[in-house]
Amino acid sequence: MDTDGESLGRWAERRDRRRESDRQITGRRRVEPLDPTARGRAAHLAPHAPRLLLELDEASGEWVPVGVAENAAGATDFLNAE
Repeated sequence: MDTDGESLGRWAERRDRRRESDRQITGRRRVEPLDPTARGRAAHLAPHAPRLLLELDEASGEWVPVGVAENAAGATDFLNAE
């Protein structure tokens, strides 16, 4: 138990619910710029750089690469195709 009296098991259950909730908010697809000088994932940062396309693997909870978009516009098409 922690200092608030919550058992580790209860804390883990609460954490897992929060993680699932966060996953629903953020979606099941992400993109990452492949330009090493781009700072962040926003489309206005290096808009012409290729983007790595990622999907969430439901079984493992890991982000899995599924392709590459030529630029931020192509990545947006991927994100909106859900």
